[in-house]
Amino acid sequence: MSLRHLALMGCALFLGACNPITQDNYAKLHAGMHRSEVEALLGKPSDCAGALGVSSCTWGDKNRFISIQYAGDDVMMFSGKGLK
Repeated sequence: MSLRHLALMGCALFLGACNPITQDNYAKLHAGMHRSEVEALLGKPSDCAGALGVSSCTWGDKNRFISIQYAGDDVMMFSGKGLK
């Protein structure tokens, strides 16, 4: 295995260990938190949809996720599944 392959594998392992979808990050969320604060904590969402000033964004996948509902740019409600 070349040095380049080892470096790529190391980067992949490092990035995998930095998954922001955790119980610790979920515990930092609170109603009224601004969207920019949430994205600083969790990164950009996997999916967002909404209308008329209300939106819902999800980070993660169907087995492990954090879902946040916004009113404007402020957290209204949030939920999670499969967090470690």
